[in-house]
Amino acid sequence: MPHRLPDLKDLSILVMDANDSAAGSTGQGLEALGASVFSAHTVEEAARILDDEHIQVIISSLDLADEHTIAMISEYKKSSPGTLYYLLTERDYDTIEIADESARLVIDDYIKKPFDAARFGRMVQTSLGKPSTGSTSLAVVEPLISRVKPYFLFRSTAMRMALRNLPEIAASGQTVFISGETGTGKEIVARAIHMLSPRSGGPFVPINCGAIPETLIEGELFGHEKGAFTGAHRSRKGKFETADNGTLFLDEIADMPVELQGRLLRVLEEGKVYRVGSERPVPIDVRVIAATRMDLAKAVADGLFREDLYYRLNVLRIHLPPLRERAEDIPLLASHFLGRALSEMGRTPPFPVLSSETMYLLERHPWKGNVRELRNIMTRVATLLPPDTKRVFPVHIVPYLDDPVGSVGSTSQRQTLAGVLIPFGARLSQAEDMLISETLRLVNGNRSKAARMLGISIRTLRRKLNKA
Repeated sequence: MPHRLPDLKDLSILVMDANDSAAGSTGQGLEALGASVFSAHTVEEAARILDDEHIQVIISSLDLADEHTIAMISEYKKSSPGTLYYLLTERDYDTIEIADESARLVIDDYIKKPFDAARFGRMVQTSLGKPSTGSTSLAVVEPLISRVKPYFLFRSTAMRMALRNLPEIAASGQTVFISGETGTGKEIVARAIHMLSPRSGGPFVPINCGAIPETLIEGELFGHEKGAFTGAHRSRKGKFETADNGTLFLDEIADMPVELQGRLLRVLEEGKVYRVGSERPVPIDVRVIAATRMDLAKAVADGLFREDLYYRLNVLRIHLPPLRERAEDIPLLASHFLGRALSEMGRTPPFPVLSSETMYLLERHPWKGNVRELRNIMTRVATLLPPDTKRVFPVHIVPYLDDPVGSVGSTSQRQTLAGVLIPFGARLSQAEDMLISETLRLVNGNRSKAARMLGISIRTLRRKLNKA
């Protein structure tokens, strides 16, 4: 849905820019939205205007934002504390030095050229407590939010649709399958289902099927008897027995070895497990929630996942959208993670607020790591933020948005990825081997990272490497 143009009628704006053409262009864009615009090419001109007029918004080019300008605006804000002051810059945010304390208390935000009058108008409306038409209030989804707090924070339609049946799914007791990219919150959803279900008094037991070696995962899931194998000095319960009367969360189920999938299907069908080294069944009462970042239907088609197990798991389905598809949630989550990190560090409220331009940058970041990446970045920002900071500007955020692979970040941080030269006439298997080899070289042999880049499971990568 396109944004409605902001109405800046009755708003007085001072544009400070030594460049006459730039000042005129900025002013014309704001006047077209109804604002009353005053222009100044020097600090002295600006001072005279502030003496004669009631100015609500001041925009200054970076070259005019010297100590005299800061002092002038600081004095003006004492009599007009609601006045907003923005710095307009052509430089990348990561090249701007953070201003000293006196400037930080005066500056409300940094705006990067080219100046977009409509976007700036919406920012000003929000800062003045006049959100633009079409913004979604948290109250819209309050009926659902109230039932899943504190597990989720969202206001987006995409998340509301994904979780609209969550209370009913939780109450049903049926097997649940959760899909979504890494970092979208699949385990959080699984925990919410458990806590909203009649089994909430029982244990919630998570296990990552891709993080346990194939030789150990059978014992981890089903347990083993004393002497079942070398090193089994005592009997041990598996995750299924540990989760009795509760919920077992099988994360990255697509990474489970095919030969073990048959045993899992048998447990789901019969409601009992057999420990490794034992033929005596152990009855269990466990609800299973499975999750994966992979396309499980494709894994079935490729012969990497049992079709019968797929349909047994896929009774109730929840698909979590990636963070880039629910940008409305990013400001809410970013503020929450920043406040939580500062609180854990012993800081007391009020916490620094994220500026409008910072929010704008966060909303447009690709977030390949989804909510987990956002949480980590806000924790990093909180850790390194000067203790007297009142407002988080883009300059505080941009240095941490750099993607190690080189696809995101500021203009100065972007890199060009190396390609893979595949000779014409190469066989498909040869092209695949070359792509795997080059990807492993790019990530310094990190197989987990290579598998994520290639869009395959770590087990599939191992199988292809062993076959080579």
